[in-house]
Amino acid sequence: MRSEEKKTDASGWYRWHELKRQEVRELAAEALVVIPLGATEQHGPFMPTGTDIMMSTHAVVGALDLAAPGSARPLILAQILNIGCSAHHLPFGGTISLPPQVMIEVLVEAALSMTASGVRRIVFVNGHGGNTGVCHSAASEAASRSELSVAALDYWEMTSRDDPTLPGHAGAFETSLMLAHRPDLVASDRERENRDDVAQPGRGVYGRGVWRGIDGFTDHPNLANAEQGAADLADIHRNLADRLIELGQGMP
Repeated sequence: MRSEEKKTDASGWYRWHELKRQEVRELAAEALVVIPLGATEQHGPFMPTGTDIMMSTHAVVGALDLAAPGSARPLILAQILNIGCSAHHLPFGGTISLPPQVMIEVLVEAALSMTASGVRRIVFVNGHGGNTGVCHSAASEAASRSELSVAALDYWEMTSRDDPTLPGHAGAFETSLMLAHRPDLVASDRERENRDDVAQPGRGVYGRGVWRGIDGFTDHPNLANAEQGAADLADIHRNLADRLIELGQGMP
């Protein structure tokens, strides 16, 4: 296939679901396949349930736009799963979840199935904190059972801000991103005044009472603004693009 043919985006990258079978095969052996992952889960009473998968997908698309012109490899976006491991959000409603072991198996089997088309390099770009360990476990398992090279990262790692509170959950960071990306999906009444129930033990501490006690969202989403979200998104797109180019060069 000539390089100018079958481009499915003006910036020169491909969408797996828009390619025909022979086109996937022609690209696969040299391509870097990028898979956005996230969740469908409650994000407080003011944010859409699809925030995590929407933001990881948006991060990937923006990065591919920037990376494609400088990438030595074809870049393929593959969208395979819109839900994640979110059982801790089920009591609030609006959440669709998989057990961790099931999600690991789904990701591993999906990755292994791609080898039938000739795929050799995969990157999971995750948008939900509850998936972080799952994505790394799936990447390791898929690589150990095949000739695949698989990388896993969280999109918020691509920010240049040194802020240990990121990403939070439906707090100022995520809400700012959504205000920049899809403001039509964010309710204007994001938090009551002088909220005093936002204290948490920190990431990595689990318990039903933790989420129930903070009404299912963290820090102060009323401090979010579209300008900060746009700046963070530009940062994420740029740094993720650089990382994808590096992975394309470094993954055998």
